[in-house]
Amino acid sequence: MTKLKLGDLAQDKPVRLTIELPASVHRDLEAYGRVLAGDGAQPVAPARLIAPMLERFMATDRAFAKARRQSAPSGPA
Repeated sequence: MTKLKLGDLAQDKPVRLTIELPASVHRDLEAYGRVLAGDGAQPVAPARLIAPMLERFMATDRAFAKARRQSAPSGPA
């Protein structure tokens, strides 16, 4: 099986957003959903992939983590 960056998708209370994606990105999300599901399984819908992908991207972005730590409050006053 292919090792993907996304594993099982966590269930969480969603916040609804409406976005527009380039058609090529949507096709890639559909392909990713098929690969993630595996052979013979129901493909994962593109909409279910976007949040975990963004979460993973932000979690592994060192510059973002550093900026976030620097802008965080320093504790109770």
